[in-house]
Amino acid sequence: MAKIRIAVCWLFLAMLAWLAPNDAGAAPVRLALQKTGTVAWEFDVMRRHGLDKRAGLELETIEQASPEAGKIALRGGSADVIVSDWLWVSRERSLGFKLVFYPYSSALGAVMVPAKSSIGKLADLQGKSLAVAGGPLDKSWLLLQAAAAKEGVDLKAKARIVYGAPALLAAKMQQGEMDATLNYWNFCARLEAHGFRRLVGIGDLLPQFGVSPNLSMIGYVFSESFAKAHPRDIAAFLDATHRAKQILMTSDAEWDSIAPLTGATDAATLKAYRDRYREGIPDRPVAAEEKDAAVLYRVLARLGGEALVGPAKELVPGTFYRPTGD
Repeated sequence: MAKIRIAVCWLFLAMLAWLAPNDAGAAPVRLALQKTGTVAWEFDVMRRHGLDKRAGLELETIEQASPEAGKIALRGGSADVIVSDWLWVSRERSLGFKLVFYPYSSALGAVMVPAKSSIGKLADLQGKSLAVAGGPLDKSWLLLQAAAAKEGVDLKAKARIVYGAPALLAAKMQQGEMDATLNYWNFCARLEAHGFRRLVGIGDLLPQFGVSPNLSMIGYVFSESFAKAHPRDIAAFLDATHRAKQILMTSDAEWDSIAPLTGATDAATLKAYRDRYREGIPDRPVAAEEKDAAVLYRVLARLGGEALVGPAKELVPGTFYRPTGD
């Protein structure tokens, strides 16, 4: 039934995007992205297949150095769409900035260890060096600590924690400088391809907190006012990205085409990227995503406090964008 509702939603978006006339003199939709980020893979597919033009969409990409730069661009009005998480969107809404979120990916990071490591469970991380990407308030790190605490393990106190940039920490793992790393999904995929193994995926921990392991944490973010002023452009944008995802889901040859963008230098790494990306393609109604996000928000609010979520104790209503029909 869920897949039927999703199909109906995408049919509606496609009809609106492909049949409705363009607004006279409409400006291009400005998308801020990192050239080396995973979103760039999808947009390369979109453009090579002409999905944006077929949808009547004029899309302008603006390269950003970091996710934070994208947030600044959106808040400052120099970008219309970025990729971020619903936690940030809810926080911005609580502060008066009416942004909305639409699911992009449920791919999450993992704790990676060398293939021959003696570490077999979370408790074994005690006394070991653990490299954490993203910093002390990283959502995955907070959830990992909470999961370990349920097993009676205080990771922050009992493991040797090192924070740093994901690329740097992945490199240190390959150089044998760390016992384990909690890293973002694409860096974990690269490590997998080079013989490292997953100790635990963050998605695997989510059911402990009462939510689906397929909850999308990151998505497309745009202002509520932009969506209301340009409903056809948003529908065209979401339809084109959905079609690009389906190509990447079904065509292995397409991954050969985007290989230079991924940075993969061998077939094993490209395959790991492909498989993990496909696992993260959302396939649930937005209503289901929002329901789970509301539950996990409460968990993260308790773990990270106001420094993480801001003043709101609950996911702020309206955080998730609901296309008509979803």
